[in-house]
Amino acid sequence: MENLKSFERFADFYPFYLQEHRDSTCRRLHFVGTTLVILIAASALFSGHWLLFWVLPLAGYSFAWIGHFFFEKNRPATFKHPFYSLLGDFVMYKDMLTGRVAF
Repeated sequence: MENLKSFERFADFYPFYLQEHRDSTCRRLHFVGTTLVILIAASALFSGHWLLFWVLPLAGYSFAWIGHFFFEKNRPATFKHPFYSLLGDFVMYKDMLTGRVAF
């Protein structure tokens, strides 16, 4: 099972990450979740309502996990590669915004 593979560099992990996000609905749900994370974090920073930071995992992971469990039909890479997966989510977000990864 490739999800158990260890990666020494993010550059090696990212192609695997994209492979785990082939379903467009899953990618779109990730995009929505990441957008909410960015908006909530910005709101917390600008308003000084620091408790909003507690909502970030719920906002990000709920959309992503729905995408994986119901559309992609796989386990999120976060379970085995949490830091690379978080970085991968933001890189995929940027790649979707720039057209490098399809919506």
